[in-house]
Amino acid sequence: MVEIEIDGQKMEVLEGSTVMHAAEKAGTYIPHFCYHKKLSIAANCRMCLVDVEKAPKPMPACATPVTQGMVVHTKNDKAIKAQKGVMEFLLINHPLDCPVCDQGGECQLQDLAVGYGAGESRYAEEKRIVFHKDVGPLISMQEMSRCIHCTRCVRFGQEMAGVMELGMSHRGEHAEIETFVGMSVDSELSGNMIDLCPVGALTSKPFRYSARTWELSRRKSVSPHDSTGTNLIVQVKNNKVMRVLPLENEAINECWIADRDRFSYEALNTDDRLLSPMLKQGGEWKTVDWQTALEYVANGLKQIKSEYGAESIGTLASPHSTLEELHLAASLMRGLGSENIDYRLRNADFSSSPSIRWLGTSIASLSQLQSVLVVGSNLRKDHPLFALRIRQSVRNGCALSAINSVAELASADAWAMPIANTMLTSAEDWMQALADVATAIAAEKAISAPASGQASDKAKEIALSLLCGEPKAILLGNAAAHHANASSLLMLANWIGEQTGATVGYLTEAANTVGAQLANAMPGGSGLNAGQMLDGKLKAVILLNNEPEFDSAAGTKAKASLNSAQMVVTLNAFKANMSFSDVLLPIAPFTETPGTFVNAEGRVQSFHAVVKPLAETRPAWKVLRVLANLLGLPSFDFESTQDVLKKISDVNESQVPANRLINASRGEIVLSGAAGSVPAVASIYQLDGLVRRATSLQLTNDARQAAAFEGTGA
Repeated sequence: MVEIEIDGQKMEVLEGSTVMHAAEKAGTYIPHFCYHKKLSIAANCRMCLVDVEKAPKPMPACATPVTQGMVVHTKNDKAIKAQKGVMEFLLINHPLDCPVCDQGGECQLQDLAVGYGAGESRYAEEKRIVFHKDVGPLISMQEMSRCIHCTRCVRFGQEMAGVMELGMSHRGEHAEIETFVGMSVDSELSGNMIDLCPVGALTSKPFRYSARTWELSRRKSVSPHDSTGTNLIVQVKNNKVMRVLPLENEAINECWIADRDRFSYEALNTDDRLLSPMLKQGGEWKTVDWQTALEYVANGLKQIKSEYGAESIGTLASPHSTLEELHLAASLMRGLGSENIDYRLRNADFSSSPSIRWLGTSIASLSQLQSVLVVGSNLRKDHPLFALRIRQSVRNGCALSAINSVAELASADAWAMPIANTMLTSAEDWMQALADVATAIAAEKAISAPASGQASDKAKEIALSLLCGEPKAILLGNAAAHHANASSLLMLANWIGEQTGATVGYLTEAANTVGAQLANAMPGGSGLNAGQMLDGKLKAVILLNNEPEFDSAAGTKAKASLNSAQMVVTLNAFKANMSFSDVLLPIAPFTETPGTFVNAEGRVQSFHAVVKPLAETRPAWKVLRVLANLLGLPSFDFESTQDVLKKISDVNESQVPANRLINASRGEIVLSGAAGSVPAVASIYQLDGLVRRATSLQLTNDARQAAAFEGTGA
């Protein structure tokens, strides 16, 4: 520890800290632009100049290391004069367009200019003009003359996103931030550059000129997309979601969010929203009231149950639904006498497990790994924020290994981080690849392997990387979870984990994959799984918040099987499944309903509605409760989502109990897979109904490439 003095306050700080870090600890604010706690030190704005005793001139607080006995003044005449001088230089070329700037009201430069700017400028020459640039559908660079060259956006791309898509060209007055030869910014984390920009140079294209920041209400929420459980600030005006920003939570998403978390709100305000209940009569859709629609559904279910039995009724629920919705959907089915309930729409292996499958470690620990093996995952696109954390581990020396197919890892730099060891093979051979790694470990430890394999050079390299370093992890991705031999992959991974001391876990696909297991939204006894239900074996199907054509392993084949059912009821926020549904019930998306998500590490996060339900839209938990009442089912007298939560075991705390979170698997290891079998995995902007309908996200390079790939029939 080093003892220093800041503005008369003595304190101890860690050796190697900077004056800026010490000031933060002391609660002293030093003005700055280029400094950010998550990025490397650049010291190019000079706004943080402070007076250090015995130093010949003011020193930048962000780049000056502390020394024993250092005395720092941040607010004396010398420091203030230096800071005001820097501000004058920064404003020399800055356009005087605050009234029309989209950053107005939340501009760091504007705020500091009030305190440190002069009333007039001594600069009388022509201001510099920087030509605007088009870098894609998400980020606007129309006013780059406002840029102050803090390079936050450049450093974010290089250090956090892993791709240096923005850089600084030229020197001096001619320097400017731009992409390489007119290319677009395609990172799945690009929206964070907008947040980082301290001026109005980088702004949000979808939000541009739609509202002023002081007009917006700010409400907390949780992302409904991937399993990170990203904390959000949803900004609202006139009962309409206008913008989504990150809510800092160091344990989960730090201060970042993925682009699909940020821009998917566009879907909430599209014409595709379902505003009223609808019935199909004579092949035509008719708008009806809620009472009529729910009675139609209740009477239809009663009739089908009496004619064909309760086992002919089933529910397919989305893992993006809330915990309360999943619990009520499962309770509704079991109240009718059916065990046909499943959330595993994209799975091919439906082996039962007494425990809940999860990440196997905390999200925060992904930033401190020394060795990690990723199996069957497009890590960067499936889980952008997990990839960001693992990227930090790799920057600090972590050995990243991958067992994947070309579809999941198209090139060596596809994940925007160096991969130490790679085994590329078809999905049907992943079990053999893991068995080879297990064989190599067994040879090193002189023990018997769990399955027959060959210790190839690549397998030995992966084995040695897992035997070294601490902590370490084996992570199974979406493709591994949806694999036809998912149980065998898990058993092999568990054996390797036991021998190497690595944690084993699933990255988990959706916002509530863990929560769906907790709510027991899975078939019990002789109940049908999702694959069987989509095979035309049901007379009545309830589709909760999903579109089987896009959200299931059956794909387009699901349409034919659902068309054969006597009644298909769709509960969705959008006009979905219209070609084979008989009833459409408009349910609220995550912004219009309270609910709970359980993320990959088992963290329970409840949230409130941020806006009122649109038109005749109703929260799904209320719809399911009323439907159960009409069916005469007992114990459906819930008044709130809190009442529903009380009925779910192990949800009283903020974390699912450790004794429920076990990635166990049993059975026989099978090394051979069905030839040509490819796990069903959604591309980054096809994951759920919200992102599929977000206009700007569908204009991105990722979305267009996925559409082109699907168009080829591959």
